[in-house]
Amino acid sequence: MFILGLTGSIGMGKTTTARLFAEEGVPVHDADAAVHRLYEGEAVSLIEAAFPGTTHAGKVDREKLSRSVMGDADALRRLEAIVHPLVRQTESRFLAEAEASGAAVAVLDIPLLYETGGEKRVDAVVVVSASESVQRQRVMERPGMTSEKLDVLLAKQMPDAEKRRRADFIVDSGQGLDHARAQVRQILADVARMRKS
Repeated sequence: MFILGLTGSIGMGKTTTARLFAEEGVPVHDADAAVHRLYEGEAVSLIEAAFPGTTHAGKVDREKLSRSVMGDADALRRLEAIVHPLVRQTESRFLAEAEASGAAVAVLDIPLLYETGGEKRVDAVVVVSASESVQRQRVMERPGMTSEKLDVLLAKQMPDAEKRRRADFIVDSGQGLDHARAQVRQILADVARMRKS
């Protein structure tokens, strides 16, 4: 089974691109969705033990947790040491199930793929990208977003130009859905050829 890593900076259209792969019948593991499930399940007691007062009614209170780790590199590392191994377990189960189902290709949707060394766990990387102006416009439409918040988020992410440089494939999401869908189909055609060679 060929494993594609899917990544892209905030506002680049990664979620939409993941959906396009799913529409083509490719199983997709969404790391963010896995974290959401963990924050309502097996990570709750571990996070409460490490960050007392950040859970409520059996769920992680994301706002409180965010305040606990914001600007504190040690706290963030402690949180990642809890969450990352659990996400990797869900990823491993997903890949085993995808392979057992006979999937030729599977996608791991990982926002911080390069930042966490995730490219080592995949056969090729797809970077979703768009112009900076399209990115800013998309992100600024999100509820509660400010230019300052966006700058903080972007500072945590590898620059788009560097992601594009390292990518095996690029989906330009700035030219509409049909264009992105055609690119996804081309990537899958290319991967099918790579698997045969």
